[in-house]
Amino acid sequence: MLHVVLYQPEIPPNTGNIIRLCANTGAILHLVEPMGFQLSDARLRRAGLDYHELACVTRHADWDTYLESCGARNTWAFST
Repeated sequence: MLHVVLYQPEIPPNTGNIIRLCANTGAILHLVEPMGFQLSDARLRRAGLDYHELACVTRHADWDTYLESCGARNTWAFST
C-alpha cells in the first residue's frame, strides 16, 4: 500500500489534486499539520472534484504524531 504524506501543505488546489490522485490509485493520504488552509476551503474542494469521499485521508497534528501512528517505513522525500 502506498502512503502519500504532505508535510504542512500550503496550497489548497495542489492538495485537492493529490486527494484526487490518492482516490484514483487507492493510496492513503496523510496530512501533517499545520496546514496553510482549512479542509473546507472551496479551492481545495474544487481541485479534488468529487473525490474527497473516495479518498482515505488522515490528519496528524505534527510530524512526531505521524511517525507514532505509522511507524518506520521506507521513505522517499521530494520537495518542490
